[in-house]
Amino acid sequence: MLLKDQIDNNKLPVHVAIIMDGNGRWARQHGMERIIGHHRGVDSVRNIIETAAELKIKYLTLYAFSTENWRRPDEEVSALMEIMVQSLNNETDTLLKNNIRLAAIGDLDRLSDNVKARLSETIRLTSKSNGLNLIVALSYSSRWEIAEAARRIAYDVSCGRTKPESVNEEEFEKYLSTSGIPDPDLMIRTSGELRISNFLLWQLAYTELFFTEKLWPDFGKEDFYSAIIDFQKRERRFGKTSEQVLEK
Repeated sequence: MLLKDQIDNNKLPVHVAIIMDGNGRWARQHGMERIIGHHRGVDSVRNIIETAAELKIKYLTLYAFSTENWRRPDEEVSALMEIMVQSLNNETDTLLKNNIRLAAIGDLDRLSDNVKARLSETIRLTSKSNGLNLIVALSYSSRWEIAEAARRIAYDVSCGRTKPESVNEEEFEKYLSTSGIPDPDLMIRTSGELRISNFLLWQLAYTELFFTEKLWPDFGKEDFYSAIIDFQKRERRFGKTSEQVLEK
């Protein structure tokens, strides 16, 4: 039986998040410059977006560039930004054709004017699409996001817009960049690293984690299917006992 045929379409994760790791190592293993690995990684991005859309997954979040990545050599950062612009230019029509809506989370003010303009235009053009919601985490880190939320709450309290005693978990979530987006059901990380690298720390509280040795440029449809199948075998209790879950 094909892997795709083993997927239960009634138990699909609503939201899948992916840490796309291993482009540089892939390039090194193949005797190439790191930037070639990033270019090959774009092919995997396209492949996985198409796969998620075919499965009718509602939300897909891709960790594209962290705030810590700004510390990389200037030439690599510039190349990554150029790849981002090229990808947006090349893929906008495909997103529209496949009814995919693009959104972005992160400290977007740090992006160059060229990247911000292209990103804003693609977000605008796809805003009426109602299929897959594709969220790109760009210049993003959870510590930045949580600190930013706390700053905004403090400002609203100082202005009298909200009261300190009203700030509970639900209220705090409204100040996060993912406000209105359901928490991920499944988080996938490629390259064999067993950490979440400052990604969606608040939102991953009860997310199922899937780690694979595959480097991102080698991660394809069959690997995505395997992660979904593994997810569907797990019991999600959210703090309850197994007996309570079975009683539902």
